[in-house]
Amino acid sequence: MQSSNSNATSESKTLKRAMSTRHLVMLSLGGAIGTGLFLGSGEVIAQTGPIGAIIAYVLGGLIAYMVMLCLGELAVHMPVAGSFGAYAQKYIGPSTGYTISWLYWLTWTATLGTEFTAAALLMQEWFPHISMWIWTIVFAIIIFGLNISSTRIFAESEFWLALVKVITVIAFIILGLLAIFGLIPFHGSESAPLFHNLTAHGWFPQGLVPIFTTMLIVNFAFSGTELIGVAAGETKNPAENVPKAINAAIWRLLIFFVGTIIVISALLPFQVAGLGGEGVSSSPFVTVFKYIGIPYADDIIRFVIITALLSAANSGLYAASRMMWSLSDQRQLPSIFSKLSKSGTPIIALIVTMFGAIPGLLSEHFAPETIFKNLLGVAAFTMVIVWMSICLSQFNFRRQWYKAGHTVKDLKFAAPLYPIVPILGFVFCLITGLSMAADPEMYAGFIGCLIFIAACYLSHYIFYRDRK
Repeated sequence: MQSSNSNATSESKTLKRAMSTRHLVMLSLGGAIGTGLFLGSGEVIAQTGPIGAIIAYVLGGLIAYMVMLCLGELAVHMPVAGSFGAYAQKYIGPSTGYTISWLYWLTWTATLGTEFTAAALLMQEWFPHISMWIWTIVFAIIIFGLNISSTRIFAESEFWLALVKVITVIAFIILGLLAIFGLIPFHGSESAPLFHNLTAHGWFPQGLVPIFTTMLIVNFAFSGTELIGVAAGETKNPAENVPKAINAAIWRLLIFFVGTIIVISALLPFQVAGLGGEGVSSSPFVTVFKYIGIPYADDIIRFVIITALLSAANSGLYAASRMMWSLSDQRQLPSIFSKLSKSGTPIIALIVTMFGAIPGLLSEHFAPETIFKNLLGVAAFTMVIVWMSICLSQFNFRRQWYKAGHTVKDLKFAAPLYPIVPILGFVFCLITGLSMAADPEMYAGFIGCLIFIAACYLSHYIFYRDRK
């Protein structure tokens, strides 16, 4: 086993650099476009009003962009599979790096089981006589198989799963705009209300406060973009491909998210957009497709959401296992966790992460709403902490870079407007994280996260403080 100070060289001999820019972009888009957009977007509109939702998603996109610029600089300079865990260890402190790696592992593992369960429940709507557990096991085996095979097969599978979502969102925006401008019929009328619904009830019908209280939901919608950093250690020519992928992914996401919000807000009264319904039927995507006259709208969106869930599980298992591999490679977990299969995948880390998904699998049978809400809260909060660590790592890295006598021009990729970008990114993420404590439904998850963070620091101090 190799020590942590030889990470970069050890990875070139172990984890294979098999991903291209197109894989990275789709990995990032696939991680971000999920149920939050298909089911959660209506809820944000209902809480904030149309203009408020647009502002919230633009703000969320800018925060994500600032964080990804910081990540891009670090990932190009130090393209390792441990990504922000390794950066935090080097530029913040060993115990923080250890904690960040475990937090990111928890983020994806906490939601992995819920993704399988939700996809199985949707399949049961088509096949009511087949047990939910059979679908859950089938999906788990498929995703595990894609991850264990090889990095190349994983990347290719994620590309096609993500493509289904991307095509759906593009079709939704194009058809929605045609309906808005009256070029196709909508809900039995010759022309839709154009942009009248956007301000029909005033600019901010619920006031300005909900824009900020929904930021945790919005920020979580953009989570997944940081997968580019995780994959940097398995990417061909990271100095060229990582910055390209970050720019392409963020701007596409902004267009997709804001475009979706504009279409929903323009075509549906904001009170209707987030109305609770049974499962997929509550999605504003289904409502708009039905009003345009698309046949089998429920079935189409159900299929898309199943692929979205499986894509998220696919990305999540990949990201969580790489964090566990990295901890082992840095001698902060037993060496068995960095054991690689013949195809170069961390087999033990993948198996252990799959077992970590069991609490999520049980969510449907024991207080599903409470468990799901708190698991979502845990995932969102831990993601915000990870993003804060990326900003702080880049801030400290650049300070060290200047002290060593280097200049910005010496960097292959530099985040602009230093130190404003990392400071603003850090502060906005901090505010978003604190908003979780103000939500009574997420309070238990918030306290649970704080206990987990304290346990990580304590365990590192007890077991690994003397490790170099």
